[in-house]
Amino acid sequence: MDSQERSSAEAEGAKERGLVHVWQAGFCSINPERLPGWGGKTVLQAALGVSHGVLLTEGGEVYSFGNLPWRTEPGEICPRSPLLENALVGQHVITVATGSFHSGAVTENGMVYMWGQNSAGQCAVANQHYVPEPTPISISDSETSPLLSVRILQLACGEEHTLALSISREIWAWGTGCQLGLITTTFPVTKPQKVEHLAGRVVLQVACGNSHSLALVQCLPSQDVKPVPERCNHCSQLLITMTDKEDHVIISDSHCCPLGVALSDAQAESHDTITPSTGESLESKHLSESQGEEKKTLRENGLSVASEVDVENIQPVNVETTHPEQEITGTTGISILGNVPLFPDNHVEKECLQKLSDDPLQGHPETSVDVEVAQVPGGFVPLIEEPNPILLSPPTTSTSALNSFVVSCASAVGVRVAATCEAGALSLKKVMNFYSVAPCEGGLQSGHVSAGPEGPKDGREDQVKLESMQGKKSSSLVDVREEGSEGVSRRLSLPGLLSQVSPRLLRKAARAKTRTVVLTPTYSGEADALLPSLRTEVWTWGKGKEGQLGHGDVLPRLQPLCVKCLDGKEVIQLAAGGHHSLALTAKSQVYSWGSNTFGQLGHSDSPTTVPRLAKLGYISSVTAGKDSCLALVDKNIMGYIASLHELATTERRFYSKLSDIKSQILRPLLGLENLGTTTTVQLLQEVASRFSKLCYLIGQHGASLSSFLHGSKEARSLAILKHASLFLDSYTEYCTSITNFVVMGGFQLLAKPAIDFLNKNQELLQDLSEVNDENVQLMEVLNTLFFLPIRRLHNYARVLLKLATCFEVTSPEYQKLQDSSSCYETLALHLGRKRKEAEYTLGFWKTFPGKMTDSLRKPERRLICESSNRALSLQHAGRFSVNWFILFNDSLVHAQFSTHHIFPLSTLWVEPISEEVGSVNGLKITTPEEQFILVSSTPQEKTKWLRAISQAVDQALRGMSDFPPYASGSSVQRQEPPISRSARYTFYKDPRLKDAVYDGRWLSGKPHGRGTLKWTDGKMYNGMFRNGLEDGYGEYKVPNKVLNKDDHYVGYWKEGKMCGQGIYSYANGEVYEGCFHDNMRHGHGLLRSGKLTSSSPSMFIGQWVMDKKSGYGVFDDITRGEKYMGMWHDDMCQGNGVVVTQFGLYYEGTFNFNKMMGTGILLSEDDTVYEGEFSDDWTLNGKGTLTMPNGDYIEGLFNGEWGSGIKITGTYFKPSLYESEKDRPKVLRKLGNLAVPADEKWKAVFEECWHQLGCESPGQGEVWKAWDNIAVALTTHRRQHRDSPEILSRSHTQTLESLEFIPQHVGGAFTVEKYDEIKKYLIKACDTPLHPLGRLIETLVAVYRMTYVGVGANRRLLQEAVKEIQSYLKRIFQLVRFLFPDLPEEGSTIPLSVPLPQERKSFCTGKSDSRSESPEPGYVVTSSGLLLPVLLPRLYPPLFMLYALENDREEDIYWECVLRLNKQPDTALLSFLGVQRKFWPVTLSVFGDNKKVLPTTKDACFASAVECLQQISTTFTPSDKLKVIQQTFEEISQNVLATLQEDFLWSMDDLFPVFLYVVLRARIRNLGSEVHLIEDLMDPYLQHGEQGIMFTTLKACYYQIQREKLN
Repeated sequence: MDSQERSSAEAEGAKERGLVHVWQAGFCSINPERLPGWGGKTVLQAALGVSHGVLLTEGGEVYSFGNLPWRTEPGEICPRSPLLENALVGQHVITVATGSFHSGAVTENGMVYMWGQNSAGQCAVANQHYVPEPTPISISDSETSPLLSVRILQLACGEEHTLALSISREIWAWGTGCQLGLITTTFPVTKPQKVEHLAGRVVLQVACGNSHSLALVQCLPSQDVKPVPERCNHCSQLLITMTDKEDHVIISDSHCCPLGVALSDAQAESHDTITPSTGESLESKHLSESQGEEKKTLRENGLSVASEVDVENIQPVNVETTHPEQEITGTTGISILGNVPLFPDNHVEKECLQKLSDDPLQGHPETSVDVEVAQVPGGFVPLIEEPNPILLSPPTTSTSALNSFVVSCASAVGVRVAATCEAGALSLKKVMNFYSVAPCEGGLQSGHVSAGPEGPKDGREDQVKLESMQGKKSSSLVDVREEGSEGVSRRLSLPGLLSQVSPRLLRKAARAKTRTVVLTPTYSGEADALLPSLRTEVWTWGKGKEGQLGHGDVLPRLQPLCVKCLDGKEVIQLAAGGHHSLALTAKSQVYSWGSNTFGQLGHSDSPTTVPRLAKLGYISSVTAGKDSCLALVDKNIMGYIASLHELATTERRFYSKLSDIKSQILRPLLGLENLGTTTTVQLLQEVASRFSKLCYLIGQHGASLSSFLHGSKEARSLAILKHASLFLDSYTEYCTSITNFVVMGGFQLLAKPAIDFLNKNQELLQDLSEVNDENVQLMEVLNTLFFLPIRRLHNYARVLLKLATCFEVTSPEYQKLQDSSSCYETLALHLGRKRKEAEYTLGFWKTFPGKMTDSLRKPERRLICESSNRALSLQHAGRFSVNWFILFNDSLVHAQFSTHHIFPLSTLWVEPISEEVGSVNGLKITTPEEQFILVSSTPQEKTKWLRAISQAVDQALRGMSDFPPYASGSSVQRQEPPISRSARYTFYKDPRLKDAVYDGRWLSGKPHGRGTLKWTDGKMYNGMFRNGLEDGYGEYKVPNKVLNKDDHYVGYWKEGKMCGQGIYSYANGEVYEGCFHDNMRHGHGLLRSGKLTSSSPSMFIGQWVMDKKSGYGVFDDITRGEKYMGMWHDDMCQGNGVVVTQFGLYYEGTFNFNKMMGTGILLSEDDTVYEGEFSDDWTLNGKGTLTMPNGDYIEGLFNGEWGSGIKITGTYFKPSLYESEKDRPKVLRKLGNLAVPADEKWKAVFEECWHQLGCESPGQGEVWKAWDNIAVALTTHRRQHRDSPEILSRSHTQTLESLEFIPQHVGGAFTVEKYDEIKKYLIKACDTPLHPLGRLIETLVAVYRMTYVGVGANRRLLQEAVKEIQSYLKRIFQLVRFLFPDLPEEGSTIPLSVPLPQERKSFCTGKSDSRSESPEPGYVVTSSGLLLPVLLPRLYPPLFMLYALENDREEDIYWECVLRLNKQPDTALLSFLGVQRKFWPVTLSVFGDNKKVLPTTKDACFASAVECLQQISTTFTPSDKLKVIQQTFEEISQNVLATLQEDFLWSMDDLFPVFLYVVLRARIRNLGSEVHLIEDLMDPYLQHGEQGIMFTTLKACYYQIQREKLN
């Protein structure tokens, strides 16, 4: 024990624990004595061999005593006092084990140490007879790579072998003999090997006899059980056989696979036949000789005998023997096996049996007996005596393969299928009940039939006896007939004695089967993980000559085999003697089998087995060697140990009682016919299921307490402390099911069908329920019996309190025990209240009018109070009206005459009416659709009802009506339920919501907060509500029955209507994204039409008014290849507009009713222009002028559709060259006049942004309010995103957080720093669509791309596109100035806070810095300077495409010249361009080396300037492009300075040729587009500055290159 725990341990008397007492066997007079020479150390575990022993102390040290021949020192061979094993000092051993002459120990880290005799390799050391000191053993798993060391939990040692159980619950074995379970014939095995046959199974414990091994294995969960195969996996013989004999059918499932079973020569021939052969063993002979006599004797006592051949079939069962005339129905008593006689003659055996049959229950005390031992001389199978009769159980629902096989055989044979020992037909119900098939494990054994007990019932008894005596050997209790030649097999025989199975009987069996609940507990993962499992199997292997394997024969087994008759017996511990085995069950029963030479099985009455009481104290464990015994004793300091033993004893006794109730009361009740309605049966089944679960838990707890008492006994390790919630929950669940059963009148309904059963078992009932009063009704006794488990909680509380008093009040143990005790006590009281509530409710239902009871009565519904005494009435009720109010735990019921209405409590609000209103004793009740006032007779009644309703509502909302107040915090009772809550409600009155179901948040009777509303016609809304209406963000679905699809809307709502941004997907495939108002499309929006939105036939983006297109919009008709950009009204093109087509046609003019009507201009791809009047789409009609590309034009009247022949009446003009120069620009100059002005476009988009900022119209509003709206929008969106599956990136979240802070610019002059802050804020704001400005930018980019991409990429639209950008800048700048009022207006100058660097000489001769021409020094504020860096990169692709299309022809000429001139070497090109020779570079630095410029050198001169100019294509804004040009000039200057080595001034004549060279070498493909873009969008104030002159130079170069001619 650790040092910090020592203080509390001392308090519980740790020093007085683990005292060692020893005594010699066979000497009756000697009393147990303290171990000689042993000090006062606390012993945790002791183990004894034949003549030596090992002790494990609390500190993890190991001592050996007794005869130790393997020791090297002579004085240590027979030491006077126990010797410390020095090799193990410091290893901290946790468990020890001894074999006959060797020992083993396991350390804390899972290492195994072995020492002692090693003649058979049992110490896992090769070639060494003795191992004197504890030696570490290497156990490693060869299946893992690299080899992993196996950690061990437990050791078991036999005479010549050792088993180890690993932490992964696998068995490792070494030593000699078949008891190893290994697939080997080479012995000894000195390297530990895994027992593969049990690999994959969870082994709980191992035990070793001299030459046999046992393992306790956890059952496979039911879902893991494989179906029974038809044939054996090994020898391919059928596992289930059917033989049709003359008068009966034999069904046998007892195939015994010979593989895996080692047969001796003597046994080999007798294995498959009963006829004794010459090689038969003496035991078999003796058996056959004595059999007849034995049978006769046993028959006289009313018992059957099993011959050796059928011994495997015997199940441990018992028969209660009564008067010969009486029927034998019980299951207590003895099943006898004819076996090797263990007494000198049969006389003693007969006497013994006679005595047993006369009074099998003698000497059973009233107090709990922890260990009950069956009394049978010798035995190959486990036997048991139980103190009470067990009644027959009903058929279970799990029909096995054999069950169905039996039924099918019965129907197929159709003749005289009947039962045996029971006189009269054995119903198939019972056949199916008593025969079940377990799965074949590994193919080594087949499923075993468990024979259930039945006794002779009438005069046919003699006939059965007669048949039995005619040499046809039969097993006890059920006549399983065998033919002499059939051999060792178990079979179900259904002989046709007298009766035939009637169809009625079959129907009855089937009917009963359908509704019976399985009482074996379901697999409880949580409990099984925390407590010992009771779902166990016993597997044995090794030598079986003495029957110690328990398989019903004396055959050895090379591999583990399951002992089938211990299935379901809940074995929790195994022990093995030299040649016998013991199993302890959860019910404290001991099964024993094997050699009984010395009465060690405890089955006989011989004096050697009479226990003598030795008063030593509280014994924690006892161990036995060959002829000595040892006990570890704890002194009972302060009653601590006594309390622990009391808890364990009472728990085991309690488990026995629960098991009895389950098997003797619950099973028969469930098997009864006509149990009433389905609900009652289901409730009873629920009770049975929960009872079973609780019973299993108690069994597990009993087992865990048994092992706890062997251990360190620390209070904090107690399961009821560590896993309290498991116990509390199980008791609560059981109480809930039984109170539900009570409320539904379950006991009253049971009275009639169960009366016979109860009368027959009256004593049993009273005994189990501990009710001694004869006058109490049987149903009351049954009621008490079912509530019995609840009383156990008081016992837990009492014992825990008793344990707490053993500790200091300040210790943590005291606090923990005290808290747990109060938890159990509180739950006990709570469950007691639950019982009273259930009985009160039941009493109410008995008096309630019948027809309402059916509709209102529910299992979980409890009555709280009701107003039948007129204490509560409805305000303003009619004079003769009857209003009855009943408050249940889940609803308030308002009953009137023959009708009633139920108000669920979860949606009920109650408040007292204030005295000013006038009604002093009034309560206002609010429900979602009704509001009424209840008036009580007195203020006290009002308070009572208010409190009752409030508490009931609160409890209903918590959903904890069936849970005790032991959970943290829940014990605090709130004064009143919350006004805001979550609940589900179905509307019944409201016309809009009739029959709709709402599930979500409520506030004072109205949906408020997040919720889901579903209508019966399939409509559904999921989102936010406010005051009962949809308000906020939500999703709405409306089924379209015609198209069999849903209309789907996701977006914002206001006061029950779609309002704000949203996306509406129509069932016909159309999708609208944009603004809504009053359930209509209103504001800016995008409509995609067509089945596939990706390739929709048409798309509209623009303004909507009252669900119709109205205002400016762009319509893209993809099927016709046309795009309209213009005004709309009532879903029609109306007003000015532009149409472009995919064939290059361009129309600009007026529209009327969706048609081109009025004046317009039409341009074709080849520059043919028509300007005049139109009457329809592409139809000329009226006056006009048609101008040809070459300048010729026709004036007159035109009529006809463009492209299909036009009638012209007019004059043809062939103007002179000079006239055409004037006319053509004149016509083209008119483009754009009839289009929609840029400032009129996308008004709705900007209005929406102003509206988001809280302004009715642009610029009209409060700035602080705008900032508030921004913060609200960001926070709301962030919260919404938190709920959505898309997780925001970390940087995005940080951006949002920084945007919520308002930039402060109060007072002082506006500086460049403030300007930069605003610029940074705008960049962040425009990066997130959650910000109103970001949303505006995103929408503008979308509409711009919609307009100028695809068909809209028409060169005629370039000027419109540029104007649109300029309009955006102007309007966004207005918004920014509204948000930042300090920002100066367009064109203003911000003074620089830092003085300018020294004046630099200009590139142009004779002038100082060109800035002198600009206004006073400073930074000019412009919309383009502030906003283009944000806007232009997003709009650049469509805009630059338009520039490229517009300048296509001249750029082709320019590019041809560039390619031609670039073929020249550097010097030739410099010379051709007229660059002065002094500016020619002479040497070039290439990677640090200076190289001379040769005539052939190419692309080397001015390389850095060329590279710099090429970057113009990678920038977006004009200002960035101008900076690139400026850097290029500076690079040229640097190069020239390096060449000249002196200062100089450029003149334009010198500079231009050099720059022209750089432009040519830069090879910029779309230089014309770059030049025009800069020209259109650069700030006007730059045109006359230094950058302006540089740009003019570049432009001049561009035009010069086009005109350049190479000689």
